[in-house]
Order: sequence, then C-alpha cells, then structure tokens
Amino acid sequence: MHAQLTALTLALLAATAQAQTNPADELKAMLAEVSPARIEARIRKLVGFGTRHTLSDIGSDTRGIGAARRWITSELSACAKAAGGRLQVEEQSFIEPPGNRVSQPTELVNVVATLPGRGASKSRVLVVSGHYDSRNSDVMDSLGEAPGANDDASGTAAVMELACVMAGRQFDATLVFMAVPGEEQGLLGAAQWAREARAAGTNVEAMITNDIVGSSRGDAGQYDPKRLRLFADGLDPLVRLLSAANANRPAGEADARSAAAMQAELLPLLQAGGSEDLPTHQLGRHLKVAAEAAMPGFTVQLIQRRDRYLRGGDHIPFLERGYAAVRISEPFENFAHQHQNPRTENGVVYGDLPEFVDFGYVADVARANLAGLATLAWAPAPLKGVRLDARELTNDSTLEWQASDDPEVAGYRVVWRDTDAAAWQQSRDVGKVTRVTLPVSKDNVVFGVQAVSKKGYAGLASYPLPRR
Repeated sequence: MHAQLTALTLALLAATAQAQTNPADELKAMLAEVSPARIEARIRKLVGFGTRHTLSDIGSDTRGIGAARRWITSELSACAKAAGGRLQVEEQSFIEPPGNRVSQPTELVNVVATLPGRGASKSRVLVVSGHYDSRNSDVMDSLGEAPGANDDASGTAAVMELACVMAGRQFDATLVFMAVPGEEQGLLGAAQWAREARAAGTNVEAMITNDIVGSSRGDAGQYDPKRLRLFADGLDPLVRLLSAANANRPAGEADARSAAAMQAELLPLLQAGGSEDLPTHQLGRHLKVAAEAAMPGFTVQLIQRRDRYLRGGDHIPFLERGYAAVRISEPFENFAHQHQNPRTENGVVYGDLPEFVDFGYVADVARANLAGLATLAWAPAPLKGVRLDARELTNDSTLEWQASDDPEVAGYRVVWRDTDAAAWQQSRDVGKVTRVTLPVSKDNVVFGVQAVSKKGYAGLASYPLPRR
C-alpha cells in the first residue's frame, strides 16, 4: 500500500506543480485535488502499525510510534520532492522528562513540514496540526492494540493531504504542517513546539489542530456529513494565566515570557470590552466564512469555547502562550469508538477502527482547512493601531488605524456586527485611507478593521481600542 500511495501522490503532484496565476482558480483546483482515496490509504496505513502509543516501540519497522513517525516523514518528503522541494520536512526531537503520563525520560519527535512564504508576509506563520499518537482504554498501555483511526489518524491524514496539495503553490505567509506525538499523554509535542516558538519570538498568527475529524455519526444515531465543529475562544486560558501570574504562582507550562506578552498584547482588549474579539475569535470567524464560501452547503459550527466541555487538544499550549489557536472536530462523537480496547461485547463493536471512519467526510474537513489557510496566507497581516474615536459624543463612529507597510495591501475594510452575533454581518470597503467616519452608532455594534490584499483577500480583523 505504501508504494501505491507514494506513486499516486507523486503522479498527482507532478501534474499540478505549476501554480495557476488566479488565486480563486487556484483555490478551486486545490479543493478538487483533495483525495478521499489517499486519505483512506493513509489512515489505514497508520492503523496498520498496531499501536502508536507515545511510549510504544520506536525501533521496529512495522509496529509502534517510531515506525509510524518514519513513515509520515517519508510520505511528506516524497510530496516535497514531487512539488519541487520548497516544502521543508524535518523531524524535531526532544526529551520529555518523567511526568504524570510519562514513566521515564522519553524521546519524542515532531514531524514538521514548512512551506516558506514570500515578501512582506513571509514572517507570518500559520500552523496546522494533527497528532499521530494513539491510545486505548488504559492511557499507559504501550503494548496493547490502539488503532487510533479517528483519534487521530484522521487529523494526521488530513494534515498530510493539506501539505501535499499545497506544497507546489506559492503563498505569502509561511505554512507549517505538523504531525505531533504525546497528545494523549498531555499535549506534549504541541507544547514543545509552542514553547520554542514563543521563546524564539515566532510570529504565529494562527494555529489549527484537527483532532477526531473522521466521522459525522454520533453514538445516538445523529448524522450530519455537512457540518464540523470549530472551537474558538482565547479568553479562558488568558484569564487563568493572568490570574496565576498576578498571584505570583506558576502558570502550568506557560512561562513568564508568555504571561508578560499576553498581558501587554491582550489585556487592553479585555479592558476595552473585546472579550469576544481576541485574535482567536477573529481566526474562528475567518475560518468559518472561508470554508462556507468555498463549500456551498457545508456548515462550520462556531463554538465560543476553547474545546469540548472540560476537555482539550493540541491548540491549548498555543493559547496558553498568547497565540490565536482553534480546534476542529467532527459534529458528534461516538465514545464506543474512542479510547477503547478493540473488542465486541453484547453485539457492540468497540474500538477506534477504520470501518467507523467516513473518508469522504475527512476530505471535506481537509477542504475546510485548506480554504481557511489559503485565503489567510494570501491575505495581509492584521492591522495595528486600530482606534475608535471616543473624544466626542456622537451617533456616528470614527475609526482610524496605522497604514500597512505591506505593498500587497490594496485597501481597508470596516466590518461590524450586532453585539449578540457570532460573525461579522456587514462591511464597507473604504479604500486606501486610515480614517473613516460611518453613520453607525458605536453603542449598538462591534467594529473591526481588516487589510485587503490585491488578490482580494482580507486579513484577520483587528478590534479597535478607544481613543480618548
């Protein structure tokens, strides 16, 4: 299967390596290239390693997390070669010390494929991830079968498909495609990468994790193959981190630099009433609009919660360090097929097996990711210095902002929504100016301002702070 899959990938990428000049046409072409068959083959290959438990065998060529990791690296490297070599694939290893779910010092390896951007936006980094480790009923069972077809071979296969389809194209922002280990043991691979990114001052503008994206059927018979859930809320980890920092207590894995950065960058937004307009909220709005525009009839359910109730995923270490980060997941969950030893009891089949994965649905989830990533990567950076003039009492609203230094910016757009609306409802393109007055009362709506590229794509909205 490996040889067949690689041949399919090479043939497709060789035929499509020449990017089209029209971004809208290029986006359509990429969406059409996403293949349920390749996604299925990759999920079945990952399941075929028997277990991908973080503490499982790393030396075998056929079983365990080491074999799985080396196969992922080889697949992404083949895609990179077929697309001309711009996609840079590397294994980033680190030693995880003993902890709650790690019994001894353990080498973990993030597989990272980077597609460099260009021009003024190349320092902007957009990250998309899935976790390649798995587990069964016992989170410490490193020997038993843990197929992990949905959790999270589905997300890993979706990210691999994104990397391979996008590898031959040009984007302004830098794209990072990651397959990470240790999610089931405590979000370990993602935390390591986020920690290093914050220490290096990496400009991570957006992070998406795809985790449990393989089925649209729930355990009570629910079924909706045209919907996914998008969890987007940056307030909860910010409040907890700031509370810990202000009390001079350790803030979990988030270091002092993260706390200081979050206080400086995000606290003013909260003080100005922007608790629902943090960068993570703006990212969620962008992804919803982009996916639904590219996929008519598909719905992105935007949920203002950092994750499912009292649960978490690999986006949380990014949130804890002040980055905009969201989680994509299937619309319903079936817990007979999640964190279970494979078995049959009373006629019920338990286990995270590939027969319970809808490969066409995973392909649609990949397309939703692709639409959001591509349009954001072709858009300008969020604007700085956005202000709402509050020096005089008036029913009009005057906004101003710093001009972007990106030569690809064609103009600016003011967006607004009712205070009880989740997404932007109205907009006005105002040209290449840095101050505008609109006959809309600031008392009744929430504003944002976006930079718009010459390609026609708008960046993430910036919430205006008051000018007094």
